[in-house]
Amino acid sequence: MSALPALPPGPRGVPLLGSVRDALRDPLGLFFDGTQRHGDIVHFRFLQLHYVLLDDPDAIRHVLVENAKAYVKSRNYVGLRTILGNGLLTSEGELWRHQRKLAQPAFHRERLGGFLDTMVRCTRDMLDRWERELGPRTFDAHAEMTRLAFRIAGLTLLSAELDGEAKEIGDALTIGLHWANAHAESFIKLPPKWPTPANRRMQRAVGAFDRLIFRIIDEREREGPKPDLLSMLLDTKDEVTGERMSRQQLRDELITLVAAGHETTANALSFAFYLLSKHPEAWRLVVEEAREVLGDRPMELADLARLPYVQRVVQESLRLYPPVWIFERDALEEDTAGPYRIPKGAIVGVSPYVLHRNPRYWDNPEGFDPDRFLPDAEKARPRYTYLPFGAGPRICIGNQFALMEMAVVLATVAQRCRLELVPGFELALDPSVTLRPKHGIPMRAVRGETGA
Repeated sequence: MSALPALPPGPRGVPLLGSVRDALRDPLGLFFDGTQRHGDIVHFRFLQLHYVLLDDPDAIRHVLVENAKAYVKSRNYVGLRTILGNGLLTSEGELWRHQRKLAQPAFHRERLGGFLDTMVRCTRDMLDRWERELGPRTFDAHAEMTRLAFRIAGLTLLSAELDGEAKEIGDALTIGLHWANAHAESFIKLPPKWPTPANRRMQRAVGAFDRLIFRIIDEREREGPKPDLLSMLLDTKDEVTGERMSRQQLRDELITLVAAGHETTANALSFAFYLLSKHPEAWRLVVEEAREVLGDRPMELADLARLPYVQRVVQESLRLYPPVWIFERDALEEDTAGPYRIPKGAIVGVSPYVLHRNPRYWDNPEGFDPDRFLPDAEKARPRYTYLPFGAGPRICIGNQFALMEMAVVLATVAQRCRLELVPGFELALDPSVTLRPKHGIPMRAVRGETGA
């Protein structure tokens, strides 16, 4: 009888706790240091839990694509399920497959033209508001991108103007995401219904989501169908039973797509403007391309293909600061990754933040270089070394939507102004459920390429 493969190498940590304290203090640093010291497949111990981090493209393909049925969403998503419900992000099995099939048409390529027009209009409205209300004053670019992405999500997916609710829902989402992250990290998981201060804040946040979504559902049922995701889900019947989606399931899907979708896009845009401000030559090239292709007119769908540098900036920004900085699976059975064993019940993690900085696949991995996404450079890299939207059956349903939105916003802003960081600002990261700028990103809008 042959011996089982060994566990991957990794840090020993401290007795009993393993690497728990390091994970709580600096998860990005722990995982990055783990791959630097121990290789591209690393084993961590958190108390008695086995955790295997994959930074190897072949192992990632095996877990996320080839043997995806042997894994389910990690137990660390339980807290997120309390916030968002049992929608596409957190559901499993037949329910997930059914809901994914229902939602997919809302993100088909032929619908992107209509979405783009809304994205352009919302971005131009934001720029007009900056000129009226902000002038040269400093503002938090992350807060502004959150407001913009939330409005775009409401109009494109729900045909609802949500700009007035942006702050309330944004604050609620911040509370909810931090509660979900704290729930995942806690040793003793108190029931969400227990009246602790944190639980009460979380319940108020969920209440804000419910009031918004159920109000929109009720309005739509009175007003009749519109060409959007909400009407598509309202009109869908189960192929076997003929039943429509329940109000609770409808709520879960809508809050997942609107809340989680706008959150990640807002983070990505915030980091993109931060990087461009730190690299003025890249900003200049974005401005030149946007003005050469668009002039002063609103962007159209056909223009996307004529903005290759803008799109490379988007890709490079997502490489350095992927909003979904880690995704995790629970192993349903014993498996192997490369020469190593993955125990049944282990959590398997893939961190795009760490993977995108692996010097085996990226030259000068900490540097900002949009040209690493030129076609020849992309072809030279192995697949599964760039995963801002995940991979396999559960790849992000809105990936093309998000890429288009980022390109639209960058190009439209570049037509009118340049965003400039406040001198002395140092970026701090908040790696909770998503990767956020911990203290916002203070910037000011400067007219013209050079600020003149």
